[in-house]
Amino acid sequence: MKILCLHGRGTSGAIFKSQTSTIRSRLKESNIQFDFLDGLHSSPPAPGVDLFYEPPYFTYWEDDTATEIRQTSTWLKAHIAQHGPYDAVLTFSQGCALAASALLLHEAEEPHMAPPFKAAIFICGGSPLPIMESVGYEISARAWDLDQRTRDALAAQADSASILERGSERWSGGGDILKGMSVDEVRGEIGGGGSVKIGIPTVHVYGKKDPRFVASLQLLETCVAERRRVYDHGGGHEIPRLEAVSSTIVDLIRWALKEGGAMEGSR
Repeated sequence: MKILCLHGRGTSGAIFKSQTSTIRSRLKESNIQFDFLDGLHSSPPAPGVDLFYEPPYFTYWEDDTATEIRQTSTWLKAHIAQHGPYDAVLTFSQGCALAASALLLHEAEEPHMAPPFKAAIFICGGSPLPIMESVGYEISARAWDLDQRTRDALAAQADSASILERGSERWSGGGDILKGMSVDEVRGEIGGGGSVKIGIPTVHVYGKKDPRFVASLQLLETCVAERRRVYDHGGGHEIPRLEAVSSTIVDLIRWALKEGGAMEGSR
């Protein structure tokens, strides 16, 4: 079994490999090959990353435009054709947005073909709003505003000074940005998706203290409700390594692989 792994902006395949070590160690008996794919472009480090990891750092795209994300999705498709097939995709942050973009574009443009993956795992998911809009989702002005403001909040809460001063206590979620908004209200800012939905089994792992919590909720709206599982790890914009949390995430990964037909077991 092969799983493609897509990292977050300003990190790398090697960094994502380190970040997922606890999760992957619990899947050893499944004989899975994990392939870590570096982004197309060199990038400054994500906020706080350079405290723990040496360069190089990468990003899958430089500008969050539909054109550039679509070009990156085409590049990803070529990689899969050359190095795949892959049974599933394991992603974090920007990597989630890339995988979701590829899957949405597939559903919109090649629905008669088998999707590029049988299952997808999204951790602290980024939502590809430009691609969502291009395939028919109605993205409200408020949703675009929330997207930018939560990006700014993440940069502030995840920077080196905050890490050194406050550690894990730095995560305060969206704070005043989401004040007075319920989860359903945030999700309701995205509508009109029609039939363009990600139909493979998906796992959505996020933390309510993540400033980008909104993006994970937006990403949920692109996936078929009956074939998705959701888990709040309770933390911030990070891949948790606590034993109990890792165990739950691994159980969800196994569910997705079995549900998608990539792993033997009851569906």
